Amino acid sequence: MDFSWTDEQILFRKTIREFAQRKIQPRVREIDTNKKIPQDLIKEMAHLGLLAPTVSKQYGGAEIDWILASIAAEELGRADISLAIPVLYLVEAAWGHIFNSYATQEAKQTYLPQVTSGKQFLGIAVTEPEGGSDIVGAAKTKAEKKQTNWILNGEKIFISGIQESKEWGGIHLTLAQTDPTKKHRGFSFFAVPLKENTTTTTTLFEDMGRMGISTGGFTMENTALPDNHLIGKQNQGFYYAMEGFSAARVLIGATCTGAAQAALELGIDHIKNRTAFGKPLARFEGIQFPLAEHYTNIESLKLLTYKAAWTMNQMYQHKKTTHHDVALGAAMSKLRGPIHGFQVMNEVADWLGAVGYTKEYPIEMGIRGIRSYSIGAEGTMNIMRIIIARELLGKDYLPY
Repeated sequence: MDFSWTDEQILFRKTIREFAQRKIQPRVREIDTNKKIPQDLIKEMAHLGLLAPTVSKQYGGAEIDWILASIAAEELGRADISLAIPVLYLVEAAWGHIFNSYATQEAKQTYLPQVTSGKQFLGIAVTEPEGGSDIVGAAKTKAEKKQTNWILNGEKIFISGIQESKEWGGIHLTLAQTDPTKKHRGFSFFAVPLKENTTTTTTLFEDMGRMGISTGGFTMENTALPDNHLIGKQNQGFYYAMEGFSAARVLIGATCTGAAQAALELGIDHIKNRTAFGKPLARFEGIQFPLAEHYTNIESLKLLTYKAAWTMNQMYQHKKTTHHDVALGAAMSKLRGPIHGFQVMNEVADWLGAVGYTKEYPIEMGIRGIRSYSIGAEGTMNIMRIIIARELLGKDYLPY
């Protein structure tokens, strides 16, 4: 076993860290306050190949593997503790991969060069108003084939990038029933554009965190899509969605690793320099012992996450693992990432004292942002536990 990084990985991390710390980190408060990622940062990310980097080079992607994709996610999380830019990154990296793998050639040529250049947005739309985690049982969005078009009706909610898609253009990979009699085997994926689409209406929510990227929903009323906007095979959409969720969960683990490291480094700097009763805070065991626990938790999260990324590489590049292996590793990374990340940030806020409750320090942005990953993004904590138990016990013991 070799836990060292390759020369390529070291150079890649160095490049991303230098960019993120120099260009992104100083502007995080601006992003959080203005509720928008500046276009100049989007352009610079595109120049570095950080927008949908898992996409093929022929469409402007960097075609990086999942370890490199996780390194980028970690470094973006370290720089943007509010997690807005990391959300933009991981959504496009994970779901760009799915679109690149299964969409029609015509659809890929239409959208992917625009996404990788930062001119359009690519997102995911699965959740519906009556069932967040119950993708199959509560889904009401339907797609019906009429001549050469698909007609979609239904509503998606709690979706990232609604405003970006409306302003920039682009697509959301949208799950819809195409054969209700087949349960999870009767769903298909479609590329749904929101900009200048008169048959969709959008809604925006104001989140508590990750303010730089929008959240909302859209309703489709007889939305007509050409047949080339069907992604992959008909009735295979559920499986594509599960594949995409696993990829996103690994990147969430990496993002949480970076954000947690940034928070802990902030805390370490504070406890070394802040004194109480004539001593630096760092001399007190009441500070040292939690520090030791949190550092160990971050290291364990890092190992889980990069093992999951390695497992994905083994599946995609070498066919040596299965999606069951990937789903297990991804779920463990997603289960631990938001929990450990939040615990670190909460602890550091305690170390900071009253100033930790102000906007003088970025820790409050991190606390607000990282909660999105445990509350619902790419699956709740209990859904991760169900996935892990499913892979350990088998499908005969599923609770649904």
